[in-house]
Parts: sequence; structure tokens; C-alpha cells
Amino acid sequence: MERRRAGPRLLELARVIVYRVRQIDCAGFAIETGSKETTAWENRNVRFVTYRSPSGPRAAGVRNGRYVDLNQADPQLPVSLKELLALGDASLQRAAQAIAKGSAMESANVKLLAPIPDPQKVLCIGLNYADHARESGQQPPPEPVVFNKFITAVSAHGDPIVLPRVSKEVDYEAELVVVMGRGGRYISEADAPRHIAGYCVGHDVSARDWQLRKPGGQWLLGKSFDGFAPFGPDLVTADEVGDPGKLRIQFRLNGETLQNSTTEQLIFSVPQLVAYVSQVCTLVPGDVIFTGTPPGVGAARKPPIFLKPGDVAEVEIEKLGILRNPVVAET
Repeated sequence: MERRRAGPRLLELARVIVYRVRQIDCAGFAIETGSKETTAWENRNVRFVTYRSPSGPRAAGVRNGRYVDLNQADPQLPVSLKELLALGDASLQRAAQAIAKGSAMESANVKLLAPIPDPQKVLCIGLNYADHARESGQQPPPEPVVFNKFITAVSAHGDPIVLPRVSKEVDYEAELVVVMGRGGRYISEADAPRHIAGYCVGHDVSARDWQLRKPGGQWLLGKSFDGFAPFGPDLVTADEVGDPGKLRIQFRLNGETLQNSTTEQLIFSVPQLVAYVSQVCTLVPGDVIFTGTPPGVGAARKPPIFLKPGDVAEVEIEKLGILRNPVVAET
């Protein structure tokens, strides 16, 4: 019996099916795009977390909502996400492969920490949205306003925001957080994206009575109470996010939206911030930069809205996810 040859429409359909099937898995296999082969890492959708284990913090990747311990999947990989970032792209490629092949843990059984629980620096930018500067009664600054938080302020998705006994005006600030991958000094604005590992959802919790009404102003102390810098849940790699200047950012308190803007309103872009700060200090892998908050903060409302015990605070950023923290009184 003579075999009939497939027509051009059938051949095209077959090629589309093969292309779609090969795109499904990012386990390190080549992805077909015309005549060019690219690695899965170049088209990766990779998210990292740090979780608490009996032996201490450990890095994991996210696969279908579950977590894969990177070092268990590939003993050549470090247990620390900060150390992984410091090793560069080759180790990140291995990590992507480990996520695809490793055994996954049920997310319900995992206690997440901040993606980088021990950054060397927690840098923050004030008045970096034009509308927020105006609602604060100030003109947009000609240069970035930089401050920092103590490392003890770092906390994770799900951790309670503890209202200090010594403050009555604890406010919220939704923020995009930059995580540095490659270190450096005097990083140019053009080179800055190559130094960024990824992004997280952040919440710059602020005690306004300390920040604004103590003698001389106490920005550092007002921003640095324990647990006042939650960020996470994931570190989303920079290529998955794309342009960090085009992300919807929102804050919700008990389900009510109080901040709703986009990072297009940033006065100073992410590359500009990296370039500016690196003039002063050497940035290292795992350093984090809180990039500022949009309008709608509690202190600017009439009447003001401050966090109280029993509240649930949520920050959501497009492509990154939701950071959720309950609010409790200090005991």
C-alpha cells in the first residue's frame, strides 16, 4: 500500500506540537526557537526561597508551588542562597537543573525565612515616588534619599509584625526590593542590571513617632525595630521580572487597598539607585535595596491609619506575588 506524504499544514502542526511540548519542561533541556538553540536557564522561570531546617537556613527552589532543597538535589550547590548568588551564573544554571530534578517538599511543611535572611546591607530609599513626596509635603528630591535598617529588622512572609510598646504610630509602606547578585563599586547605570539577581516583595514598616518627632529625627531607629523589614516570599530572578519599572504595586490592610500604583512612578529607577549607592559603598551578593513606597501611607491620611493588633498586612507586586504578615502587640 502506498504511503501518503504529509501535507504542509500537517507538518506545520507537528512542528508547533513539538515546540509546545519542549517548552513545558525547564529541566535544562534545549528549547527550540527556530534555528537557534537556547538553554533553559536563558528562558528560565526560576524562584528561590530560604527555609528553616533543623540544621539552619537552607536554600530551595520553587517548582509548581513546592520547594526543592538545592543542596540535597545537587551536593555541589551551597546551602546558602547568598553563597549561591556569589558563585555566579554557572551555579545558577546548576540550581535551575536541580530544581527540575530534585525531590520536592510540600509547602505546608516548610517554614520560609526571608530569601536572604542575613544580608550584609539593608539599604532603603525615601521619597522615591513623586506622589508620595507630595503627600509628605516635600518636593521630589534631586538625588536619592538613602537610609538603612539594622539586620535585626529582617523578617519573612508570615512572620508577625510586632508593634513596639514604645511606639503608637506604626505605619505601612509597600516596596519593591532589589537583591544584588554580583558585587561591585562604582557600578554604572548601564551595567547595573547585570549586577541584579532578582526582586522580592517588601514592606518598610515605620514607626512615624520615632522617625519624625524624636529630636533631630530618628530615621534609622524609627525604621529598624525588630521585624520592620519583611520581604519575600520568593526571590524572583531578574529575567523573569523583565522591566522592574513597569510593575503594579499595592498594599492592603485587612483586605482594603490603601496603596495602588506602579513602579513607573519611581523618581529614580532601579539602575540609577544601584549606580548611586555604589559610589559610596561596595555592594556584595545578597545586599538588598528597598526602593521606596507609593502614595497612600497611613500617616498622610485624614484621619491617619496606623497598624493595630489583629490587622493583616499584604503587599502585592505584579509578577512577584504577595507578602502577608499579621500584626500583633509586643508582649
